[in-house]
Amino acid sequence: MSYKIVFDRPAEKQFRRLPAEVRQPLARRVSALAENPRPPDSRKLEGTNDCYRLRQGDYRLVYTILEDRIVVLVLRVGHRGDVYRGIPDLVRAVRKRKRRSDSG
Repeated sequence: MSYKIVFDRPAEKQFRRLPAEVRQPLARRVSALAENPRPPDSRKLEGTNDCYRLRQGDYRLVYTILEDRIVVLVLRVGHRGDVYRGIPDLVRAVRKRKRRSDSG
């Protein structure tokens, strides 16, 4: 089963702003998430139920897996010092937004 990769709008902008030498290898790793959303080098984030992170040098990609939709949703991309701020609030907001779009 192949997962669909979806970037939250702010995460897409963050990804595009990355230096090319970081963006290109990270893009390959994101593509690989479609086949295996929990690769051995991903780590589950503490304090969240279902958020994971991938490392690429000093940069991190934070994502969640929406099993009911077979989607890997990229929430944030950035430098390791900044990327984790506000993640639990971000996850709640994204899930709330997704629930509203499902019911409408």
